[in-house]
Amino acid sequence: MPAKDAKEPKGTSDKELDAENGTRQDEPVDDLVTTRHALTIKRRKLNYTATAGRIVLRKEVHTDGAFNGHMPKAEVFFTSYTVDGGSTDRPVTFAFNGGPGSSSVWLHMGVLGPKRVLSGDAGELTPPPYGITDNTETLLAHSDLVFIDPVSTGYSRATTGEKPGEHHGYTGDLETVAEVIRLWTSRNGRWMSPKFLAGESYGTLRAAGLAEYLQQRFGMYLNGVMLISSVLDMGSIRFTPGNDLPYALFLPTYAAIAHYHGLHGDRPLADLLAEAEDYAARDYPWALARGSRLTAEERAEAVSKVASLTGLSTDYVDRVDLRIEHVRFYTELLRSRGLVVGRLDGRFTGWERDGGTEQYASDPSMSAIMGPYSAALNHYVRADLGYSSDLPYEIITSRVHPWSYKEFENRHVSVVAKLSEAMRANPHLKVHVASGYHDGATPYFASEHVLAQLQIPAELRDNIEVKYYEAGHMMYVHEPSRIQQSADLAAFVKAASNR
Repeated sequence: MPAKDAKEPKGTSDKELDAENGTRQDEPVDDLVTTRHALTIKRRKLNYTATAGRIVLRKEVHTDGAFNGHMPKAEVFFTSYTVDGGSTDRPVTFAFNGGPGSSSVWLHMGVLGPKRVLSGDAGELTPPPYGITDNTETLLAHSDLVFIDPVSTGYSRATTGEKPGEHHGYTGDLETVAEVIRLWTSRNGRWMSPKFLAGESYGTLRAAGLAEYLQQRFGMYLNGVMLISSVLDMGSIRFTPGNDLPYALFLPTYAAIAHYHGLHGDRPLADLLAEAEDYAARDYPWALARGSRLTAEERAEAVSKVASLTGLSTDYVDRVDLRIEHVRFYTELLRSRGLVVGRLDGRFTGWERDGGTEQYASDPSMSAIMGPYSAALNHYVRADLGYSSDLPYEIITSRVHPWSYKEFENRHVSVVAKLSEAMRANPHLKVHVASGYHDGATPYFASEHVLAQLQIPAELRDNIEVKYYEAGHMMYVHEPSRIQQSADLAAFVKAASNR
């Protein structure tokens, strides 16, 4: 079934007149396309229905205290997959990525959906035009799936006359994504289904906020939240003046990346990380806090220790005053080899035109996966899902910036209190956290630190599980990690569904 013409809908009220000819403009309408598919998993045929398109979100308008109708405000693109013949109490997972400014393509076609990208991996990338294959480990075998692209990402846009900036911020984004979840749940009769959120990167901050918001606003209680490459407190990863916390929390990740590139010989990774974690938890924060009060001997000892863990020279560690900012680390680590390492995934390497740079022009790990995922999505959405649009599908965009954090003025952006409240109010809420040892954007030790700050009683600590992978931010580009992560997510959903 073909989609309607891909021109961007006008998106205005039927009371509004066209400026050129004075005729009434049509309001935007949902433009959903439904297709049917089958996937064979271990000799079992899984028949499912895919729905792709844009759903119109509306806002209540009041004039002089009087209700004046529901006016369109945004058209949000989503892709849903529901197993044919499944009951209305089958689990459903709402998934999104982060950025802010990222579409849901990474989780959609990297690990969760029924199709996945063939992109290759560090050191063995697939050449263009790449490939797509069945994902026989898809979470669809255990849960229906809904992938949501926030406003200005994917094909999602504000309607004509509406300001997209209203959706480009913590609260506006939560309200928009929550409304998509509410509408899909209501229209598909799924209020009695076990419900899950799966977010990656900033999407974990969104998911934690949504867990509390959905409860408070709609009385929608979740069974579980999947936090992939988690960041719940920006203060744990932002290298801002006066904030020494990230320097310590990134240290084990620096050690893991140095280990991957052979700077720790044949030493077992687990042994190295145990040493790095112990130092990052105790002596390193103390040394940073002491500042000029360190004796010459104490400073020399700290410099030597940090250098030995990170693979950097003692001269470099000393010159940066023991404080290794993450991008500077990625450009310094393999400088002698003429390489920089990835931020999203430190296993990847690339070249820079300037061998002395401290701020690379592009992240080689992002450069490695951007092409495969862009090609796959743009082909798949038309050829398989039957949805056509001449709009560019915004894989990841800067158009959402500046992103508004006005709610957190003069303090760190943190949803620790939000997730804590959601768990206290709903003691059945389970939390799954997935971390990559080589993730240099949301380091695993920072995630551990923040999880320990959740304001929940001891008996709810068992509701949290953490899984680790020898890969990066999108750990599923590493095939062994993808296989293991798929099994881990499936086990989590089955256990938390109470079925």
